[in-house]
Amino acid sequence: MNEQCLIIEGGGFKTGFTSGVLDAFIATNYNPFETFYGVSGGSVAMSYFLANQYRFCIKAIRHLAKDEQFANYRRTFGKQGYMDIDFIAEVANKKVPFNIKKALKSVDSNQINIIVTNKRSGIPEYINPSIDTWIDAVIASCTMPFVTKGTHFLQGSAYFDGGWSDPIPVKKAYEKGVKHIVLLRTTPLDIKSTQSWSDYFGSIYFSENKNLKDVFERCHQKYNDALSFIESPPKDLIIEQIAPIKLLLSGTYTYTGKTIMKDYRYGLDLGLKFVQSKKNH
Repeated sequence: MNEQCLIIEGGGFKTGFTSGVLDAFIATNYNPFETFYGVSGGSVAMSYFLANQYRFCIKAIRHLAKDEQFANYRRTFGKQGYMDIDFIAEVANKKVPFNIKKALKSVDSNQINIIVTNKRSGIPEYINPSIDTWIDAVIASCTMPFVTKGTHFLQGSAYFDGGWSDPIPVKKAYEKGVKHIVLLRTTPLDIKSTQSWSDYFGSIYFSENKNLKDVFERCHQKYNDALSFIESPPKDLIIEQIAPIKLLLSGTYTYTGKTIMKDYRYGLDLGLKFVQSKKNH
């Protein structure tokens, strides 16, 4: 299998950068990919990219950033959490409409993978979306414990953010036979992961559930294992990365309208440079 695979890392509001890279691809008609993996916010960016909807992802991110219906500190300890992740459905359906039919026509749905974490087993699942499940799968992939409602149900199963179980699914893609990966990152290449406050809190909160306790204890290790795989890949695998040189101005949960747009323009610039480098070869 010599197909090219696009893997898109998550990162909350750092996805503004990712949307810039993918808009550069759309603007230049650059899409040699046959297989796609989207994690958390990366699944949002992947969706609009597959529908070839230029600037729609950044519009959706900006809409979420400024709408109090999405982010409201007064809900921090409420049922919906600080971020009302279900609001993504309203944005995708009405505010910044996502063209699911066009996305499904662009590639076989079996080649599209939205990564989620199964809340019962703690293992990653790679959902091939349909017209009926796509938006729910994206919401599930973005449902962050302790920040949003923490769980999203899809076809009777409970899921949360795919970044906790397979944050950079390069090994999975390789196991599926992919030999050429283009990886969009939202963190600089040289930064390793450490256990975050949410990882630590999660390992305590779910201490009576061994599967989930392990997920939160080992999340940063899985991330670093993926980086080690990228640094020393198998001889028959090519991995190209597009990543910021330094930390983005927006964070996973911290942002302003200005930081999102500066990150977006930075991503657009790097995306155009990447496409140009391909044309020069």
